[in-house]
Amino acid sequence: MKIISAKKITETVSGLCIKANLDLRNDVLSAIKLARSREKNKRAGNILDAIIANAFIARKRKLAICQDTGLPYVFVELGQDVRIKGDLKNAVNKGIEEGYKKGFLRESIVKEPILRGKAGYTPALIQIDIVRGSKLKLTVLPKGFGCENKGQLKMFNPTAKIGEIKKFIVEAVKAAGPDACPPYVVGVGIGGTADYACLLAKKALLRQVTRSQGQCASLPEGDKVTSRSSKLEQDLLKDINRLNIGPMGLGGKTTALAVNIETYPTHIAGLPVAVNISCHALRSATVTL
Repeated sequence: MKIISAKKITETVSGLCIKANLDLRNDVLSAIKLARSREKNKRAGNILDAIIANAFIARKRKLAICQDTGLPYVFVELGQDVRIKGDLKNAVNKGIEEGYKKGFLRESIVKEPILRGKAGYTPALIQIDIVRGSKLKLTVLPKGFGCENKGQLKMFNPTAKIGEIKKFIVEAVKAAGPDACPPYVVGVGIGGTADYACLLAKKALLRQVTRSQGQCASLPEGDKVTSRSSKLEQDLLKDINRLNIGPMGLGGKTTALAVNIETYPTHIAGLPVAVNISCHALRSATVTL
């Protein structure tokens, strides 16, 4: 039995908040640089240059990559042989608050969604999955709402053709247009229930965008992926990039850097499909204790 203290979790989450918001993921930065090397549209090229420069400056000067430092979504993979000494959720939220304060990151969360009120740092959204082993894996995904607002869910009939599903996903990106700061990473969840498809779409954003298309990220133990979906990912990426929205909506070859799909078994009477779009500043950081 491995014992991990709440204090250690708080310290770890605090550091992850800062790293995620200040240091753009290497796979995302590499994908942007690759897009720049292929871009012939001058305005699109200039935007990609600015995005690359922004990431460099943020890392060097320890500044937030974007003024919207997001609503922190924390993914917890808790080994069944791990014992948490203290309150796990409280430790995570305390880490969020400490990290956001230390990193001079924006207060963006209102506790009352309708009445609004003064913004703060917490509570975060916390997804806990029990897995085998004696390790604790913590991932912080600060999700900005310019792109979060563009997510879509559709409950298809089980008889829906693949063309209908592709059209829905492409149209979701088209509807987002320039508003969510392209080039995008498009997370797609297919299967499960309405809520689980949305979770899958968000988890898809944690995958390396420079991996070969179709390699699904490791889901928690017990979650079995039913399809690698590589051809569908490739087809969708081509169709989305034909929209000519381009970086920040100024046209060009790159409307999306990647399409990542995660799937799960579903009911015979349904076919949920969710789309979760990320802006070019797809930020996350992970530590395994």
